[in-house]
Amino acid sequence: MNDIGHRWLNQHKVGERLPKAVGGEGIYVIDETGRRYLDGSSGPALFCLGHGHREVIEAIKAQYDKLSFGYSANFTSDPIDELAETIIDQAGGGMSRVSFVSGGSEATETAMKIALQYHLARGHSGRTHFFARRQSWHGYTFGALSLSGHPARRKPYAAALMPVTHLSPANAYRPPAGVAPDELAEHLAAEFEREIHRVGAEHVAALFFEPVVGAAGGAVPAPEGYARKMREICTRYGILMIADEVMCGVGRCGTWRALAHDGVAPDVMYTAKGLAGGYAPLGAALMTEEVYRTIADVFGTIASVHTYSGHTAACAAGLAVQKVIIRDGLVEKCRTDGDYLMGALREAFGQNPHVGDIRGRGFFVALELVRDRETKAPFAAALGVQAKIKEEAFSRGLLCYPSPGTADGYNGDHVILAPPYIISRAEIDQMVETLKAATTAALARVAS
Repeated sequence: MNDIGHRWLNQHKVGERLPKAVGGEGIYVIDETGRRYLDGSSGPALFCLGHGHREVIEAIKAQYDKLSFGYSANFTSDPIDELAETIIDQAGGGMSRVSFVSGGSEATETAMKIALQYHLARGHSGRTHFFARRQSWHGYTFGALSLSGHPARRKPYAAALMPVTHLSPANAYRPPAGVAPDELAEHLAAEFEREIHRVGAEHVAALFFEPVVGAAGGAVPAPEGYARKMREICTRYGILMIADEVMCGVGRCGTWRALAHDGVAPDVMYTAKGLAGGYAPLGAALMTEEVYRTIADVFGTIASVHTYSGHTAACAAGLAVQKVIIRDGLVEKCRTDGDYLMGALREAFGQNPHVGDIRGRGFFVALELVRDRETKAPFAAALGVQAKIKEEAFSRGLLCYPSPGTADGYNGDHVILAPPYIISRAEIDQMVETLKAATTAALARVAS
């Protein structure tokens, strides 16, 4: 096995062998040698309760002792019913109905189908075109990849993807040329309306966007007023507003529904990672009663069911995770300790000449690395700055979430920190100090 690496496909080079994880305890992952890694990114912003949470594990075991899965085309179950009620209550914002799936990409596809079915039910069969944004990520299935505005990830499949209109990123650190920060929301709203007229409002089904952009941009919150302006335009032109909260939702940004921070409610939203916290594959698309009734009154149901939709044990895992989050006040903890984390990052990196921006909300934050802080010029992609930071952090026992393509889809580097909600302030300090050492070492390698 060591001679050929892994037989399963992974993100590493051919012939390389990833270390083997054998255990997890709280915010730590343990490898086969017994080494402990502080999980500073919750994997890909996934493990909201960390690893080895006994209460969640016991709830899953108890469900498997009774029934692993009552196929949801034939049966409902207590876990699916209770979880639906729980997340509708936590989400607020007029959300009323839930469709459970197995992850974020399936949730994106479900939201796309909801939008198409909604307009068809209203007699608007020509509304099939989607709007999204550049420097966004919605998943690796074909519909989700079509929405995603990440050129490097789209490149191998670009010729086969469906046409989508991609708007400018809503990024105050990198606004369009000549646009002042206080004018950005108005500029982006005007662009959206202009593009609606170009395409024809009668053809537009929905706008998809991440309230806080994840891997494609690096924890980028939309500027003040942006969401409200986009909501008003969507309403005026009969376009569904759809919020992708796969990474930023379920409390990670200090409100259960990330868009609640902006005082805005979408027509459809979807989430995944923090829903079951990595203890089972689970995602969900939520919609308003108006969207649901429009479809159900014509077609009877939402036409988007997968084999594992509403998997009983997965919903039991999600319900157990959500009960802990609610009982222990972890959404509020993400907000308050998120402020502490941001302060620690600014103290550690605020004077670093190659840290251009420190941004995010709650426990979803990032550093953007730049070659020149004054001009915001990124490092050349070939230097692999983000990869070097990951290597240096890993060697020091820290797991973080670096990604390339921050500036334009090819160039630019950022590092996301998205720790488990249960992390202590002492562990936050340890995480930040380790990242500081790793970044210093990586930049020294680049300089040499």
